[in-house]
Amino acid sequence: MAELATIARPYAEALFQAAKADTATAAGWLDELAAIAANEQLRQYADNPKVTAQQVLELFVGVAKQSLPDMARNFLQAVIDNGRVAVLPEIASQFHALKNAQAGTADAVVYSAFEIDSAALADLAQVLEKRFARPLNLSVQLQPDLIGGIRVVVGDEVLDTSVKARLEQMKVALSA
Repeated sequence: MAELATIARPYAEALFQAAKADTATAAGWLDELAAIAANEQLRQYADNPKVTAQQVLELFVGVAKQSLPDMARNFLQAVIDNGRVAVLPEIASQFHALKNAQAGTADAVVYSAFEIDSAALADLAQVLEKRFARPLNLSVQLQPDLIGGIRVVVGDEVLDTSVKARLEQMKVALSA
C-alpha cells in the first residue's frame, strides 16, 4: 500500500502544519472522518460520477457525530475535490504518526482476553512505558482467542505474553 501512503503524506503533512496549535482537536475530527470514509458504501457513493463534491461533503457533515469546524470542512472539501476520500484512513494514520513524533510518544494497542480496569491499565502503562522507553497512548481491544495474558503492539514492535503464544511456543518445541 505504498501508493496510498504516498498519496496521503502531503495531506497529512499539510494538515499537521495547519493544525499545529491544536493537533488533539484535529486528530479527533480526522479520526471521525476516516471512520466515515472507511465505509464501502460511502466510498462507492463518493466515486459515483453523478454525485457532486458538494453532495459528498453534505453526506460527511450529516453523518459526523460532532459539528465539523471550518478547518475540517475545508480539509474535507480539498480531499473530496481531489477524489481522495478512500485515502482518509491513511491520512489519519500518518497524521497520528506526525503528532506522536512531535510529542515523543507512540500509539500502543493492548490486546487482552479480558476487560482491563482503569487501575490495572495505569499500572500496565507504567510498565510498558519503561519497556518501550517512551510515553505510550494505550488503547485496549478485546481478543478472547488469546485465552489469557496480553499482546501489545507498538508500531512494528510486538510484546506477546498471551497464553496462546506460550502454547504455540510449546507446540514448536515439542514438535522439533
